[in-house]
Amino acid sequence: MSQSMLEGIRIIDMTTMIFGPYCTQMLADLGADVIKVEAPAGDLMRIAGNPAKTPGMGPAFVTTNRGKRSVVLDLKQERDRRALAALLGDADVFIHNVRADAIARLGFDYPSVKALRPNIIYAHCVGFGSSGPYAGLQAYDDVIQAASGMTDLVGRYDGDGGQPRYVPSVIADKVGALYASQAVLAAVVHRLRSGEGQQVEIPMFEAFTQFLFQEHLFGHAFEPPTSEDAGYFRQLDPHRNPFPTADGHISIVPHNDHCWLTLLDLLGCPELTERPEFSSQPERRANISLLYKEMAQRTPQKTTAEWMTLCRASSIPAMPVCAFDRVLQDPHLWATGLFQRRHHPSEGDYVEMPLPTRFSARAPQPARPAPHLGQHTDEVLAEYKITEPPR
Repeated sequence: MSQSMLEGIRIIDMTTMIFGPYCTQMLADLGADVIKVEAPAGDLMRIAGNPAKTPGMGPAFVTTNRGKRSVVLDLKQERDRRALAALLGDADVFIHNVRADAIARLGFDYPSVKALRPNIIYAHCVGFGSSGPYAGLQAYDDVIQAASGMTDLVGRYDGDGGQPRYVPSVIADKVGALYASQAVLAAVVHRLRSGEGQQVEIPMFEAFTQFLFQEHLFGHAFEPPTSEDAGYFRQLDPHRNPFPTADGHISIVPHNDHCWLTLLDLLGCPELTERPEFSSQPERRANISLLYKEMAQRTPQKTTAEWMTLCRASSIPAMPVCAFDRVLQDPHLWATGLFQRRHHPSEGDYVEMPLPTRFSARAPQPARPAPHLGQHTDEVLAEYKITEPPR
């Protein structure tokens, strides 16, 4: 069997919930040995999201903790702190989401851990950057969605009367996890080149705001601003919605002028280009909201399948609107391996979603299933020759 790309990289993971665990799961998928250190009560995600077949193995835990080994340590106890220190003494990466003052009281802030392992990569997942006025505040996904402006955007432009609304996903946690995995990998590469470890801080508020404002900074990317408000107008157009068809809805994205002209022919309204507001590409772009309304009045003339046939024949990007539950039956996602059926020793058959990226040189191997609380405590402590058992 070929070596995994991160084989030999040992990560001590003391994160909980989604932000940190999703990051370390991605690293485990790439072959890192991730040791998940849990308090005696376990990661709170173990009990989040019913139904669970077995206590402590909730669905959201199972989908974000594969590939890891679980070790239970009670860090209120001196001998368990000694056990963690022994684990860190041979680790490449230590990642946690404990608040800075609390981790310092435990004796595992960066200077203390660096003394144990001088070239360790010390990754701290935080809600808000330590150099700003919000440093140390607690943060959860909803809080970050609110602070970043995401809830305002969703409420303002979804036709719900301007009421702020959350995106129905722990999107800030998951975006933060992507930034965290990138940061850890960059630090690993740096250490391979220089031998130098470092402290890495991944703040969820800053990460998600940067993600959100990539396009929405818009005219405010310039000084002075070239637009009155921030926000990319196309994404904020209230008429930018899937179009109704005779039997459902469809997403159609005519991404260039040729596609627009072709689509107007397919819609049976090429004469729209004779109207001043649609007579040229700049005019169509400036009046995109009106054009969306014209489209929505005509797309119900055909079924979704008919529109898909026409759009594909004309190279116009389009896809049907799929009911959320039906995505789990999508033949493409099963064919490409995004959805896979696996068997858990205690939970039975389940659906797994491995990394969607593909590598020609070192394909990731199937990861071990998510662990039970403390499942690998004895195994890991024996590897480290830690003879004094935790409490």
